[in-house]
Amino acid sequence: MTTESTPANQEWAHRARQHLWVQNKQYARLEDPGELPVLDRGDGIYLWDVEDRRYIDGLSGLWVTAAGHGRTEIADVAREQMANLAYASTFDFATPPAIRLAEKIASLAPGDINRVYFTNSGSESVEVALKMARQYHYNRGDRKRYKVISRIGSYHGQTFGALSVNGAAYARRTPFEPLLPGAVHVPGINCYRCPYEKTYPDCEVFCARTIEDRIKFESPETVAAIIAEPISIANANQVPPAEYWRILREICDRHGILLIADEVINGYGRTGKWFGIQHFDVVPDIITTAKGISSGYIPIGAVLARDAVADAFVGGTDEAFMSGLTFGSHPVSTAVALKNIEILERENLVDNAAAIGEHLATRFEALRERHPVVGEVRGTGLLWGIEIVKDAATREQFPPEEEIGARLTAKLRARGLLTRAGTLIYVAPPLVINREEADTTVDIIDDALTEFEAEL
Repeated sequence: MTTESTPANQEWAHRARQHLWVQNKQYARLEDPGELPVLDRGDGIYLWDVEDRRYIDGLSGLWVTAAGHGRTEIADVAREQMANLAYASTFDFATPPAIRLAEKIASLAPGDINRVYFTNSGSESVEVALKMARQYHYNRGDRKRYKVISRIGSYHGQTFGALSVNGAAYARRTPFEPLLPGAVHVPGINCYRCPYEKTYPDCEVFCARTIEDRIKFESPETVAAIIAEPISIANANQVPPAEYWRILREICDRHGILLIADEVINGYGRTGKWFGIQHFDVVPDIITTAKGISSGYIPIGAVLARDAVADAFVGGTDEAFMSGLTFGSHPVSTAVALKNIEILERENLVDNAAAIGEHLATRFEALRERHPVVGEVRGTGLLWGIEIVKDAATREQFPPEEEIGARLTAKLRARGLLTRAGTLIYVAPPLVINREEADTTVDIIDDALTEFEAEL
């Protein structure tokens, strides 16, 4: 396996540079060797590029492909639905696949979360949730409530409202400022590098409790919602203590604030449960989802709401939630997502994620003990992060000029593993992965780290 450019890949990269605006890539570097691999097909956990080189999809595309690649029965459902009814205005009509999908999601969601609003992406889901939270309070007469508290380090999307609450370091907020007013950021969960220099459990989850101080400073009657990921991916794959979400729930209840769980990555089996929040025995008011809902076979997202939230929009025309999306509740998208969830259920892939996750936990712990550059491993189910450090004792990170991200990514790719690597190596393969394939994935990482450490 090699990451060197080949004539076929270079030709495609050249053509892309002429007309395709590749997202988040520097245009000037698109034709650099290895900068833009061009993928051609997939099957199960594997992807092939235009040179027919095979890779393990170690990130499920982008934490997306739960049911695996190459599912012809999903493609068949899309074709059948397109032939039957490709589109209907979602402002004026409903369709059977949209109704069935909403019913199915409601049956899987925690507590009394029974209403489903369909979107087209994770960013749109967050955008809709923010608007929903504001109008919820507006309809109830709390018309000062417009602020949303989010956490530094957490990722919530790229549309304007989503970017406003986005706290990820790589979100590049500055070029688009000033952003939406009312976005309030507080430190996020990070027990490995606590922003308050405390230690769990002696801290009594101070990072959650102190959010109430910020609410009081802002004045509770101005705060509409708190948004957070159950397991924070962008903030180095942080799995919070069990008490964390219970504390957030109690704070929100005390002050009449809506609690939004951003499950765009966590949801639909990725963590070993249908929703990440189910690990913490808490029912949020709103859940945002996308990605795994269709395994990436077609764009779709969804916002899930508790009955009490939905009831606030019952009344006259002015009380209705007017936030229509032309392709929301799209019949083809909802039919595809329904088939995807059917596969996850039929093949017990959520349970498989939990079981393989337990096996990976053991393998990763051995990896940590064997490699000085592994500071900590965090995760659950098929949602893992391996933190890479310069000094495990001090937790010192590598400086940017050492470009460990590019170096580790190249080493993993050369061995047949596609994922994101840098200060964290993310491991989140499709939920169809088996134990042997999981072991191969860990072996590749082990080998790449051995080579990396020999260079230091």
